Amino acid sequence: MRDLRPHTLRARLTLGLVVLLAVSCAAVGLAAVLELNGFLTSRLDEQLTEAGNRFAISLEHQGQPQKDDHDGDEHGDTRRQSAGTFGARLVGGTVTNAAVVRSDGTLNVDLSADDRRRLAAVPVDGRGHSVELSALESYRVSASQGVDGDVLITGLPLEPVEAAVHRLELVAGIVLAAALTAAGVAGALWVRWSLRPLSRVAATATRVSELPLASGEVALPPRAPESDPRSEVGRVAGAFNHMLGHVEDALTKRHASEERLRSFAADASHELRTPVASVRGHAELALLHPGPLPPEITRALERIAAESTRMGAMVDDLLLLARLDAGRPLEAAPVDLTRLVLDALTDARATGSGHRWELDLPEDPVMVTGDEHRLQQVLANLLSNARLHTPAGTKVTVTLETGAAAVLLKVHDDGPGIPAEIQPGVFERFTRADRSTKAETGGAGLGLSIVAAVVEAHGGGVAVESRPGSTTFTVRLGRA
Repeated sequence: MRDLRPHTLRARLTLGLVVLLAVSCAAVGLAAVLELNGFLTSRLDEQLTEAGNRFAISLEHQGQPQKDDHDGDEHGDTRRQSAGTFGARLVGGTVTNAAVVRSDGTLNVDLSADDRRRLAAVPVDGRGHSVELSALESYRVSASQGVDGDVLITGLPLEPVEAAVHRLELVAGIVLAAALTAAGVAGALWVRWSLRPLSRVAATATRVSELPLASGEVALPPRAPESDPRSEVGRVAGAFNHMLGHVEDALTKRHASEERLRSFAADASHELRTPVASVRGHAELALLHPGPLPPEITRALERIAAESTRMGAMVDDLLLLARLDAGRPLEAAPVDLTRLVLDALTDARATGSGHRWELDLPEDPVMVTGDEHRLQQVLANLLSNARLHTPAGTKVTVTLETGAAAVLLKVHDDGPGIPAEIQPGVFERFTRADRSTKAETGGAGLGLSIVAAVVEAHGGGVAVESRPGSTTFTVRLGRA
């Protein structure tokens, strides 16, 4: 079911204004209708009092000569009686005679049983009472005691009163509708003009919410125009602009800190490459010494060479991340992704013979546009991650899927899965599922962060879904 309730503040204020006006006008109109109805009814009661019961008395002595009878007729005395005057005589609670004055004389009225009961129920107090007669519609009647112990009823039609009241209701309804329409339009324009500063604040807030504030240099939009600071909207605009100033300062300082850190990482990585290569070279040279070396020295030199190699790879990774952070463009050339997958899986089989490696490739070669060397590094890191963090015997499946505008590369394994607490930051730098520092298992925690950085530099995205027994890394790349 569609929700018709207003959601904006402007619509709510306008609707509230119209509703309040409608309630006020309806109350005034209702009071005017009730007052008019009461006034006209009391005037009708006065007319009943002035008319007396002459017409009803003529029914009581119907057929007998009356004084000055030259103005009467055989149905009753109609002198000074207005058209529509009703008269009735009741004897013992039963209507014996009933007639109404017409412009051409009197006319007997055939009353229904309900009409007779209603007339019999009229109090004999000489005051006016409203009754509904099926033969004559609504009447205002009064009952008085006759000279023969009977009850005489005289009535006047309520139709003029009802017509006047209905006309007032119609006029009041038309005026109310026109007033509500005009008030709705004018109120909407007034509320819109009054809330214009708030709308500008909301527009500025919307633009700010759409900015990528997570990282990088961010240029905030112009401040919201400030209005009268004595008003609520003016205070909101001022506080919002003040907050934007603090946010801009914080973002500027953060960006400067990121730049310094990025510059330091790039410079440090670049400067470390030479001494690390030198240490590794001297260790390898010492191992090539022709003379005998004690086993402890040989083992130490081998560890120095191995750790130097590992440190060199780490330095290269840090340097790559620093270059990607700096926004340096990668090579953009056609790359046969199918061939890269085949080569990467061949290398994985050689280094991880204890795992079961499978392929699911389309028949035709899959081409993408990108940097072949970096995409090869993405595949190597994903397969190395699957090999290092799953036990022997785990099945690892590499799948390529092609769509209309994108290529999906999936690496799935049926290993133990990634712990739930690590999954949200699995692509962040220095995140390790295994907290150990051993080269075989722990690593530096840069492999998946490099995957994410390289894929994003290609305009794609990477995601992971993991639970015990099923882990899938999905890389999305644009087609060539």
